[in-house]
Amino acid sequence: MLHAPHTSSVNTLTLPARVRLTPSPTHALVTPVPAGARAGRLDELDRIAHRWLVAHSIALLRMSLGAVFLGFGALKLFPGVSPAESLVVATTNILTFGLVPGPVALACVAVLECVIGACLISGRALRAAVSLLAVQLVGILSPVVLLAARLFDGPHHAPTLEGQYVLKDIILVTATLVIAATLRGGRLMTGDLAAPRPPRARPPARPREEHWNGIRR
Repeated sequence: MLHAPHTSSVNTLTLPARVRLTPSPTHALVTPVPAGARAGRLDELDRIAHRWLVAHSIALLRMSLGAVFLGFGALKLFPGVSPAESLVVATTNILTFGLVPGPVALACVAVLECVIGACLISGRALRAAVSLLAVQLVGILSPVVLLAARLFDGPHHAPTLEGQYVLKDIILVTATLVIAATLRGGRLMTGDLAAPRPPRARPPARPREEHWNGIRR
């Protein structure tokens, strides 16, 4: 009796040797970056920025302060150009009891500010520049007391444009204090310095042995 050949119920597919199944690009696996690695990279960038600021921020503050004084002083050298010309003349007239003419006082203030600015930008004669700057700041802030009615003549005694011009000089005062703190070697320090290693503990001393005539005691 003839028997039918045995056939499997599962259909099989035989591929040629040269045919290879490759995954679709849309199903490519993307390895996610661990959260710890991202935090580590951000922390490293923060450290780099912090070190750069520690190394250069004081110098940038000094040069920017010098640029402000040099620019404002240069404007005062030309009559009618500086918006603070009338305020400077009125202040110096009160401080000098009217003995110094307005144009002369304005020229002196302009030269003083230019000298301070040049010293701060170049980094030379900083001690003399800071001393002159302290004197200059007294004259800059004195209108708050001497010409208060003029500076606070806005609605509800709000500061006028001149008043705001004078009040923002408080920033110049604090910047001067920071620069003055560096004259004797003061500087910023980074906070991620390596902590000093604790002293190594010495091993306990071994008991001293005494020998007498070759006999250990």
